[in-house]
Amino acid sequence: MRVGFIGLGNMGRHMARHLIHAGHEVTVHDARAEAAAEHLALGATWAGSPADCAAEAEVLITMLPTPRIVEDVLLRGGAAAALEPGALWVDMSTSTPAAAERVAQDVLDARGVHRLDAPVSGMARGAEAGTLQIFVGGDATQFQRAMPLFTAMGAPGDILHVGVTGSGYTAKLMINLLWFCHVVATSEVLAMGVKAGVDLGVLRASLLASPAASNFLERDIESVLADGDYDDSFAMALACKDLGLAVDLGRELGVSTEVSALVEQIYRRAKAQFGDLAGEMTPVRLYEGLAGRPFRLAATQTPAAAL
Repeated sequence: MRVGFIGLGNMGRHMARHLIHAGHEVTVHDARAEAAAEHLALGATWAGSPADCAAEAEVLITMLPTPRIVEDVLLRGGAAAALEPGALWVDMSTSTPAAAERVAQDVLDARGVHRLDAPVSGMARGAEAGTLQIFVGGDATQFQRAMPLFTAMGAPGDILHVGVTGSGYTAKLMINLLWFCHVVATSEVLAMGVKAGVDLGVLRASLLASPAASNFLERDIESVLADGDYDDSFAMALACKDLGLAVDLGRELGVSTEVSALVEQIYRRAKAQFGDLAGEMTPVRLYEGLAGRPFRLAATQTPAAAL
């Protein structure tokens, strides 16, 4: 399949590489030309502009940081107007239905171009391994059309058609929102328990053995507990962007967002203190400060031993 791929960042560079390995004819573009070096070495074609990347693509994939950049690339960068009638645009960014709708109304609908929103979950390590979860909104026929591309980038059992156009964006925002809530809630619990004198490993094991157990507590926070790794593959600036989009969506829908808004405030405080490029689990550091110590398991206290 002839694929245009725009956005070779921490996630997109791996995703594009998997498409090349799967045998697709891939043309790539990024704001940084050097980001495409590994892809060109594997046989991809470089496009000097978004429009050039889209011009001969059967499917154009975008993996971009913000809704504003999605619109810039598709509209002001000319990618939407360069797509041929019958082509398919698959936006895998964490964006919003409103941004994609503006692109469709301004250009795509008149040209007969199809679209899917297909944001992903699984962090950079999932992108590197080709095991992303993909949440797709849009027409079922177009979903099946794009399936060979999705299976090259994601885990086959975790590629979900979640509903009509826009549903993929919404599902991903809700996933990110709940995950960020887990970061804050778990950090607060650990800070209180540790400061009260409970051993960190024992506290974690107790929580995991209880109805309060979570995937975050079992797996995701392990990078912090073992290595002090707050996952800088996804920056705080992007985390705060996603939280803002989720809270805005709740307000638009008339849904109360007290908890979400508080989590957003905590994330923004952590971003202000530790910087835009700090890792997405950096709010943990705020609570480590309150506890008076970092949350680290002893080298001999493996997760298995703690349980």
